[in-house]
Amino acid sequence: MRYVNGMRGSTVAVVVASAALAVAGCQPGGSGTDTGDGGVTPSGAVSSAASSSTPGAPKPGSSASGPSTPSASPPGSSSPAASAPPSSAPAPGGSAATCSAGSLKATARQAAERPTGTGTGAAVVEFTNVSGRTCVLKGHPTVAGAGNGSPEMNVPLTVKPTGTAAPVEVAPGGKAWVKLTFVQVQGEADGYCVSGSAPVVYPTMVVRLTGSGSHQVALDDGQFAECDDSVTVTAVSALRPS
Repeated sequence: MRYVNGMRGSTVAVVVASAALAVAGCQPGGSGTDTGDGGVTPSGAVSSAASSSTPGAPKPGSSASGPSTPSASPPGSSSPAASAPPSSAPAPGGSAATCSAGSLKATARQAAERPTGTGTGAAVVEFTNVSGRTCVLKGHPTVAGAGNGSPEMNVPLTVKPTGTAAPVEVAPGGKAWVKLTFVQVQGEADGYCVSGSAPVVYPTMVVRLTGSGSHQVALDDGQFAECDDSVTVTAVSALRPS
């Protein structure tokens, strides 16, 4: 009789244990839980309830002996080791691309250092990277006077490049420059040109960089007055010219 009762007790224990396992199997996190945003948390990272009832298992938050598996970072979080490269550095795997015309804003001002005379003398053209990515400007520009401020009435100027051209990386919000030095107008009133030609006045200039489009610029304090339709240009520089 004692043996029969023992068997019955064992049977009941087995049934109760089986029921408990069946209930535990229905709880979330059994084999990896869908987080709702496409990411799945490993099942080993969500079993704290089961581990707390297992003798000898480490409590949540404690470290177990032996090798451990790094837990997955929550969606949207970032690790310091995986931080993005500085904006002024080329993207991994290659150099930054050439700046497109749409990624640049161009402005112009009269240069502080310019030939003596009464015309414009020289102008500094500033290119600002208004995109969200680092890009590259390079080379010497071409220049054309825009008659009546209309690009379709451009008058190409004879360009005399000076200095060595080298690629210049421009970070988002960064700037690069070129300097245009014209043949200066002399004298008062309408002035005159030393060559004997008549001075020319353009409301705007069109400055073009290879691969980076054409940009129409106006001086912030007047018009472009020059002689001989000739201009000396520097290569794109990361240093602001005077």
